[in-house]
Amino acid sequence: MTARIFQRPKNAMQSGKALLDQWILEFAPNEARRPDPLMGWPGSADTQNQVSLKFASLDEAKAYADKHGILATIHATPPRRLKLQAYADNFR
Repeated sequence: MTARIFQRPKNAMQSGKALLDQWILEFAPNEARRPDPLMGWPGSADTQNQVSLKFASLDEAKAYADKHGILATIHATPPRRLKLQAYADNFR
């Protein structure tokens, strides 16, 4: 069973920074999605795809994965770049 550990990204549409310190462990799909014979909707029998575990720190997420024998890859959060500009720059 494989999973990925990542930090929640900031929503580009909102300025708030709530829940950005959470680390999320999501499981990788074990089987491909296939269309349902009746309706044609994509689906699979893999229920781990629905599981998303949230942790307060990266160390807690790593410890959980090690304890349960989950092979986890860690995706580092890219650094945030701020573009500082003043209103007066519009008139130069």
